[in-house]
Amino acid sequence: MPSVDALDHLVMTVADMGATVAFYERALGMTAEHFTAADGTTRTALKFGSQKINLHQAGAEFAPHAQRPIRGSADLCFLSADPLAGWRAHLESLGLAIEDGPIKRTGATGPLLSIYLRDPDGNLIEISNQA
Repeated sequence: MPSVDALDHLVMTVADMGATVAFYERALGMTAEHFTAADGTTRTALKFGSQKINLHQAGAEFAPHAQRPIRGSADLCFLSADPLAGWRAHLESLGLAIEDGPIKRTGATGPLLSIYLRDPDGNLIEISNQA
């Protein structure tokens, strides 16, 4: 049976493209990329490492899309080698509230220590160190 190897990208539906891009650039250090898709439309993505998050404007999603694309439905975990204390200080310096953590969790490859916050659409963002 064939199998998949990795996640290339995922898609998030957002209410305010500018606010979302600003949050992920300032808070998480991602880079916005505007690109021309195969259908000729201009789109926006957030790049980090070898992955990206494609952004769809709520109410104007690109086809094909999720059956019920809604904002605020994502729960994303990002791994970081930087200590969570540094993340906490950085996020708080931006006026962003830590919702929970540090707390022990289990990730795809083992134990994690995580903190949680929300993006402008209410998506749950988990920043984790592998423990």
